[in-house]
Amino acid sequence: MYFQDNKKTSFSKESRSPRSSRPSPIASSPKNYDTRRPPEKEMVFGIRAIIEAIDAGKTIDKILLRRDMTSTIGKELLKKLMGTTTPVQKVPVEKLNQYTDKNHQGAIAFLSPIEFYDVETLVPTLFEQGKTPLLMVLDGVTDVRNFGAIARTCACAGADALIIGAHGSVAINGDAVKTSAGALYHLPVCKVDNLQHTLQYLRDSGFHVVAATEHATQNYTEVDMTAPAAIVMGSEEKGIYDANLRICSHQVRIPMSGVIESLNVSVAAGVMLYEAVRQRG
Repeated sequence: MYFQDNKKTSFSKESRSPRSSRPSPIASSPKNYDTRRPPEKEMVFGIRAIIEAIDAGKTIDKILLRRDMTSTIGKELLKKLMGTTTPVQKVPVEKLNQYTDKNHQGAIAFLSPIEFYDVETLVPTLFEQGKTPLLMVLDGVTDVRNFGAIARTCACAGADALIIGAHGSVAINGDAVKTSAGALYHLPVCKVDNLQHTLQYLRDSGFHVVAATEHATQNYTEVDMTAPAAIVMGSEEKGIYDANLRICSHQVRIPMSGVIESLNVSVAAGVMLYEAVRQRG
Protein backbone atom coordinates (compact mmCIF):
# COMPACT_ATOMS: atom_id res chain seq x y z
CA MET A 1 0.00 0.00 0.00
CA TYR A 2 1.29 3.44 -0.91
CA PHE A 3 -0.02 6.73 0.47
CA GLN A 4 -0.15 9.99 -1.41
CA ASP A 5 -1.66 13.06 0.23
CA ASN A 6 -2.52 15.62 -2.41
CA LYS A 7 -2.00 18.86 -0.52
CA LYS A 8 0.47 20.84 -2.63
CA THR A 9 -0.17 22.80 -5.77
CA SER A 10 1.57 21.86 -8.99
CA PHE A 11 5.00 23.25 -9.84
CA SER A 12 5.53 25.36 -12.92
CA LYS A 13 8.11 24.11 -15.37
CA GLU A 14 10.47 26.92 -14.36
CA SER A 15 10.19 26.34 -10.58
CA ARG A 16 10.21 22.53 -10.50
CA SER A 17 13.02 21.19 -8.37
CA PRO A 18 15.52 18.68 -9.81
CA ARG A 19 14.15 15.19 -10.04
CA SER A 20 14.84 12.85 -7.16
CA SER A 21 13.90 9.27 -6.45
CA ARG A 22 10.58 10.38 -4.98
CA PRO A 23 7.50 11.11 -7.13
CA SER A 24 6.24 14.69 -7.24
CA PRO A 25 2.90 15.26 -5.51
CA ILE A 26 -0.19 15.54 -7.67
CA ALA A 27 -1.83 18.93 -7.59
CA SER A 28 -4.94 19.18 -5.42
CA SER A 29 -6.37 22.47 -6.64
CA PRO A 30 -9.86 21.84 -8.09
CA LYS A 31 -8.99 23.57 -11.36
CA ASN A 32 -6.32 20.89 -11.94
CA TYR A 33 -8.56 17.89 -11.37
CA ASP A 34 -9.17 15.38 -14.11
CA THR A 35 -12.93 15.55 -14.42
CA ARG A 36 -13.24 12.73 -16.97
CA ARG A 37 -15.24 9.97 -15.36
CA PRO A 38 -14.26 6.38 -16.04
CA PRO A 39 -17.18 4.01 -16.68
CA GLU A 40 -18.85 3.06 -13.39
CA LYS A 41 -18.05 -0.60 -14.02
CA GLU A 42 -14.39 0.33 -13.52
CA MET A 43 -15.03 1.82 -10.06
CA VAL A 44 -16.23 0.64 -6.66
CA PHE A 45 -17.86 3.19 -4.34
CA GLY A 46 -17.91 3.01 -0.56
CA ILE A 47 -15.57 1.51 2.02
CA ARG A 48 -17.54 -1.66 2.72
CA ALA A 49 -17.95 -2.34 -1.01
CA ILE A 50 -14.20 -1.89 -1.53
CA ILE A 51 -13.41 -4.31 1.30
CA GLU A 52 -15.76 -6.85 -0.24
CA ALA A 53 -14.11 -6.36 -3.66
CA ILE A 54 -10.70 -7.04 -2.10
CA ASP A 55 -12.03 -10.14 -0.33
CA ALA A 56 -13.50 -11.33 -3.64
CA GLY A 57 -10.06 -11.18 -5.25
CA LYS A 58 -10.66 -8.15 -7.48
CA THR A 59 -7.50 -6.45 -8.74
CA ILE A 60 -7.51 -2.80 -7.72
CA ASP A 61 -5.38 -0.26 -9.56
CA LYS A 62 -5.66 2.53 -6.97
CA ILE A 63 -7.88 3.88 -4.20
CA LEU A 64 -8.89 7.46 -3.42
CA LEU A 65 -9.70 8.17 0.24
CA ARG A 66 -11.14 11.34 1.76
CA ARG A 67 -8.26 13.10 3.43
CA ASP A 68 -9.90 13.55 6.83
CA MET A 69 -11.28 10.03 7.14
CA THR A 70 -11.04 8.69 10.71
CA SER A 71 -13.82 6.08 10.86
CA THR A 72 -13.33 2.58 12.21
CA ILE A 73 -14.31 1.00 8.91
CA GLY A 74 -11.82 3.27 7.14
CA LYS A 75 -9.09 1.94 9.39
CA GLU A 76 -10.29 -1.58 8.59
CA LEU A 77 -9.80 -0.88 4.88
CA LEU A 78 -6.29 0.45 5.45
CA LYS A 79 -5.43 -2.62 7.49
CA LYS A 80 -6.73 -4.81 4.66
CA LEU A 81 -4.40 -3.04 2.24
CA MET A 82 -1.27 -3.42 4.35
CA GLY A 83 1.37 -5.43 2.50
CA THR A 84 -0.19 -4.83 -0.92
CA THR A 85 1.07 -2.68 -3.80
CA THR A 86 -2.22 -0.78 -4.10
CA PRO A 87 -1.59 2.99 -4.17
CA VAL A 88 -3.82 4.98 -1.78
CA GLN A 89 -4.25 8.70 -2.40
CA LYS A 90 -5.68 10.93 0.32
CA VAL A 91 -7.68 13.68 -1.39
CA PRO A 92 -10.28 16.33 -0.53
CA VAL A 93 -13.89 15.26 -0.86
CA GLU A 94 -14.33 17.57 -3.88
CA LYS A 95 -12.12 15.30 -5.96
CA LEU A 96 -14.16 12.24 -5.02
CA ASN A 97 -17.35 14.08 -5.95
CA GLN A 98 -16.03 14.68 -9.44
CA TYR A 99 -15.95 10.94 -10.14
CA THR A 100 -19.49 10.14 -9.05
CA ASP A 101 -22.77 11.60 -7.81
CA LYS A 102 -23.36 8.51 -5.66
CA ASN A 103 -22.75 8.24 -1.93
CA HIS A 104 -19.10 7.19 -2.07
CA GLN A 105 -18.62 7.40 1.73
CA GLY A 106 -15.25 9.01 1.18
CA ALA A 107 -13.70 6.15 -0.81
CA ILE A 108 -13.47 5.15 -4.48
CA ALA A 109 -11.53 2.17 -5.83
CA PHE A 110 -10.52 1.88 -9.48
CA LEU A 111 -10.56 -1.68 -10.75
CA SER A 112 -7.86 -3.05 -13.02
CA PRO A 113 -8.99 -5.08 -16.05
CA ILE A 114 -5.87 -7.26 -15.81
CA GLU A 115 -4.10 -9.33 -13.18
CA PHE A 116 -0.62 -8.33 -12.08
CA TYR A 117 2.38 -10.68 -11.89
CA ASP A 118 5.04 -10.85 -9.20
CA VAL A 119 8.37 -10.04 -10.83
CA GLU A 120 10.40 -12.22 -8.45
CA THR A 121 8.19 -15.18 -9.35
CA LEU A 122 8.05 -14.44 -13.07
CA VAL A 123 11.80 -14.03 -13.68
CA PRO A 124 12.85 -17.47 -12.33
CA THR A 125 10.00 -19.01 -14.31
CA LEU A 126 11.28 -17.44 -17.53
CA PHE A 127 14.77 -18.83 -16.89
CA GLU A 128 13.34 -22.26 -16.05
CA GLN A 129 11.55 -22.22 -19.42
CA GLY A 130 14.92 -21.76 -21.12
CA LYS A 131 14.22 -18.21 -22.25
CA THR A 132 16.57 -15.28 -22.53
CA PRO A 133 14.17 -12.76 -21.02
CA LEU A 134 13.47 -9.39 -22.58
CA LEU A 135 11.69 -6.99 -20.23
CA MET A 136 10.42 -3.42 -20.59
CA VAL A 137 10.55 -1.22 -17.49
CA LEU A 138 8.63 2.09 -17.44
CA ASP A 139 9.68 4.75 -14.95
CA GLY A 140 7.04 7.41 -14.43
CA VAL A 141 5.16 6.97 -17.72
CA THR A 142 1.64 8.25 -16.99
CA ASP A 143 0.16 8.92 -20.43
CA VAL A 144 -2.31 6.13 -21.23
CA ARG A 145 -1.80 6.38 -24.99
CA ASN A 146 1.96 6.06 -24.72
CA PHE A 147 1.58 3.20 -22.27
CA GLY A 148 -0.87 1.37 -24.52
CA ALA A 149 1.37 1.83 -27.56
CA ILE A 150 4.39 0.51 -25.63
CA ALA A 151 2.43 -2.51 -24.41
CA ARG A 152 1.34 -3.25 -27.98
CA THR A 153 4.93 -3.03 -29.24
CA CYS A 154 6.14 -5.25 -26.38
CA ALA A 155 3.65 -7.91 -27.41
CA CYS A 156 4.61 -7.62 -31.09
CA ALA A 157 8.35 -7.78 -30.32
CA GLY A 158 7.99 -10.81 -28.07
CA ALA A 159 8.91 -9.09 -24.80
CA ASP A 160 8.30 -11.29 -21.80
CA ALA A 161 6.88 -8.69 -19.42
CA LEU A 162 6.20 -5.02 -18.79
CA ILE A 163 7.18 -3.60 -15.37
CA ILE A 164 5.78 -0.44 -13.79
CA GLY A 165 5.96 1.13 -10.36
CA ALA A 166 2.99 0.89 -8.03
CA HIS A 167 3.13 4.64 -7.52
CA GLY A 168 3.43 7.46 -10.04
CA SER A 169 2.58 5.28 -13.04
CA VAL A 170 -0.26 5.13 -15.53
CA ALA A 171 -3.68 3.89 -14.43
CA ILE A 172 -4.32 0.54 -16.07
CA ASN A 173 -7.98 0.74 -17.04
CA GLY A 174 -10.21 0.12 -20.01
CA ASP A 175 -8.61 2.97 -21.94
CA ALA A 176 -5.17 1.42 -21.46
CA VAL A 177 -6.39 -1.92 -22.76
CA LYS A 178 -8.05 -0.24 -25.73
CA THR A 179 -4.96 1.76 -26.71
CA SER A 180 -2.86 -1.41 -26.44
CA ALA A 181 -5.18 -3.08 -28.98
CA GLY A 182 -5.80 -5.80 -26.39
CA ALA A 183 -2.10 -6.55 -25.90
CA LEU A 184 -2.44 -6.10 -22.13
CA TYR A 185 -4.59 -9.22 -22.02
CA HIS A 186 -1.62 -11.25 -23.31
CA LEU A 187 1.45 -9.46 -21.90
CA PRO A 188 2.42 -10.07 -18.26
CA VAL A 189 2.46 -6.79 -16.33
CA CYS A 190 4.31 -6.50 -13.02
CA LYS A 191 3.44 -3.68 -10.64
CA VAL A 192 6.29 -3.36 -8.13
CA ASP A 193 6.57 -1.73 -4.71
CA ASN A 194 9.96 -0.16 -5.31
CA LEU A 195 11.40 0.26 -8.79
CA GLN A 196 14.93 0.75 -7.47
CA HIS A 197 14.83 -2.58 -5.66
CA THR A 198 13.43 -4.26 -8.77
CA LEU A 199 16.18 -2.88 -11.01
CA GLN A 200 18.81 -4.05 -8.53
CA TYR A 201 17.12 -7.47 -8.40
CA LEU A 202 17.28 -7.71 -12.19
CA ARG A 203 20.98 -6.78 -12.22
CA ASP A 204 21.68 -9.34 -9.52
CA SER A 205 19.77 -11.91 -11.61
CA GLY A 206 22.13 -11.41 -14.56
CA PHE A 207 20.18 -8.89 -16.63
CA HIS A 208 21.74 -6.12 -18.65
CA VAL A 209 19.64 -3.22 -17.35
CA VAL A 210 19.69 -0.73 -20.23
CA ALA A 211 18.51 2.83 -19.68
CA ALA A 212 17.53 4.88 -22.72
CA THR A 213 18.45 8.48 -21.99
CA GLU A 214 19.32 11.45 -24.19
CA HIS A 215 22.18 12.29 -21.81
CA ALA A 216 24.11 9.10 -22.55
CA THR A 217 27.12 8.96 -24.87
CA GLN A 218 26.93 5.29 -25.93
CA ASN A 219 24.85 4.46 -29.00
CA TYR A 220 21.91 2.11 -28.39
CA THR A 221 23.26 -0.34 -30.98
CA GLU A 222 26.52 -0.76 -29.06
CA VAL A 223 25.11 -2.53 -25.99
CA ASP A 224 24.69 -6.32 -25.93
CA MET A 225 21.02 -7.27 -25.69
CA THR A 226 21.48 -10.92 -26.62
CA ALA A 227 21.87 -11.52 -22.89
CA PRO A 228 18.86 -11.24 -20.56
CA ALA A 229 17.89 -7.58 -20.92
CA ALA A 230 15.64 -5.08 -19.20
CA ILE A 231 15.07 -1.85 -21.15
CA VAL A 232 14.26 1.15 -18.97
CA MET A 233 12.29 4.08 -20.39
CA GLY A 234 11.37 7.27 -18.51
CA SER A 235 8.62 9.80 -19.02
CA GLU A 236 8.97 12.35 -21.81
CA GLU A 237 8.87 15.24 -19.35
CA LYS A 238 11.35 14.06 -16.71
CA GLY A 239 13.13 11.00 -18.06
CA ILE A 240 14.38 8.30 -15.70
CA TYR A 241 14.70 9.13 -12.01
CA ASP A 242 18.34 9.71 -11.08
CA ALA A 243 18.28 7.03 -8.37
CA ASN A 244 16.98 4.47 -10.85
CA LEU A 245 19.39 5.60 -13.54
CA ARG A 246 22.36 4.96 -11.29
CA ILE A 247 21.35 1.34 -10.84
CA CYS A 248 21.24 0.62 -14.58
CA SER A 249 24.23 -1.26 -15.95
CA HIS A 250 24.16 0.61 -19.29
CA GLN A 251 23.02 4.06 -20.42
CA VAL A 252 22.43 4.51 -24.14
CA ARG A 253 21.05 7.10 -26.51
CA ILE A 254 19.22 7.03 -29.82
CA PRO A 255 21.04 9.45 -32.15
CA MET A 256 19.08 12.52 -33.26
CA SER A 257 20.01 14.39 -36.43
CA GLY A 258 17.09 16.79 -36.84
CA VAL A 259 15.97 19.89 -34.96
CA ILE A 260 13.76 17.87 -32.58
CA GLU A 261 15.77 16.70 -29.58
CA SER A 262 13.91 13.53 -28.64
CA LEU A 263 11.45 10.89 -29.78
CA ASN A 264 8.04 10.16 -28.35
CA VAL A 265 8.59 7.62 -25.57
CA SER A 266 6.50 4.94 -27.26
CA VAL A 267 8.50 5.35 -30.48
CA ALA A 268 11.79 5.24 -28.58
CA ALA A 269 10.65 2.11 -26.77
CA GLY A 270 9.91 0.50 -30.13
CA VAL A 271 13.38 1.38 -31.41
CA MET A 272 14.99 -0.18 -28.34
CA LEU A 273 12.85 -3.32 -28.43
CA TYR A 274 13.50 -4.00 -32.09
CA GLU A 275 17.21 -3.48 -31.64
CA ALA A 276 17.03 -6.37 -29.17
CA VAL A 277 15.03 -8.37 -31.73
CA ARG A 278 17.63 -7.57 -34.41
CA GLN A 279 20.54 -8.63 -32.24
CA ARG A 280 18.82 -11.86 -31.25
CA GLY A 281 18.24 -12.75 -34.87
